[in-house]
Amino acid sequence: MKRIAIPAIVVALLSGVLMTVLAQNTTKGAEAAAPAAAAASAAAEPPAEVICFESRKGATEVTQRELKPGWPNVKCSPKTGAALWYGDPYDGTVPMGKMPLMEGIPEGNAVVKPRTAKLNLYPMCGVACHNGVGPTFSPPTLPKDKKPTATPTMAAMVPDLANLQHGRGRVWCLDCHHTTKRNMLVDHFGDPISMDQPQLLCGKCHGDKLRDWRDGIHGKRIGDFTSTGKKRWFTCTECHNPHNVQDGERNKGFIQLEPESPPQLPKGFTDAKFELTHPIPQH
Repeated sequence: MKRIAIPAIVVALLSGVLMTVLAQNTTKGAEAAAPAAAAASAAAEPPAEVICFESRKGATEVTQRELKPGWPNVKCSPKTGAALWYGDPYDGTVPMGKMPLMEGIPEGNAVVKPRTAKLNLYPMCGVACHNGVGPTFSPPTLPKDKKPTATPTMAAMVPDLANLQHGRGRVWCLDCHHTTKRNMLVDHFGDPISMDQPQLLCGKCHGDKLRDWRDGIHGKRIGDFTSTGKKRWFTCTECHNPHNVQDGERNKGFIQLEPESPPQLPKGFTDAKFELTHPIPQH
């Protein structure tokens, strides 16, 4: 019996040690596989959508996407959420169209990005509300005077209209919006203007700003900066909110943004005095 018992005890001990080792290896294997499984799961999920604004927060937003592998259409600031760099400055643009005193610019060299597709209320302006269609709408009638009339529905959709600052009380809706085509703007002759060309409307009153914008000293432009190169022109309402022109703490039409962080010093430098040295020795 002793001859049988001793080998049995040895076998049991060895089996226990072997099971412990196997259990430890299994646990380590599971722990090692967990990050890989998590990474595989993360890779299976689509990446989070990155959206940044170009000129005015909440109004000129662009979604980041790849023009080709590793080449995004736009780079967004992680601090302000603004567009910092464009992979293609002409992405999504169309020719501006005819502009007075700009006939000398070759066709296609001035392009703009249409905004009507991004205006949430645009489809309703001339289709659902202001044409009398729908069970709750009566046939449209024009006001008998220019005194603004409170409309709860419009005030709820466009809160800026409750305290319209544009013109300091001397302009109202139909000075800018067409009387019968409410999804369009209007010029001095009563002719409709596309909302993709607000500069034709704004120039009615702001002629000096239109002149400066046309000459390239007001507004924003990106693309080829040679004098005859192709450029994307940013239109008035991409930068200015026409319903609230005194926004921000300074009442100057823009909500102030926290500035970007200063550039990092090159490796090994403790200050920026090197920038005061001209690269070419002066004699």
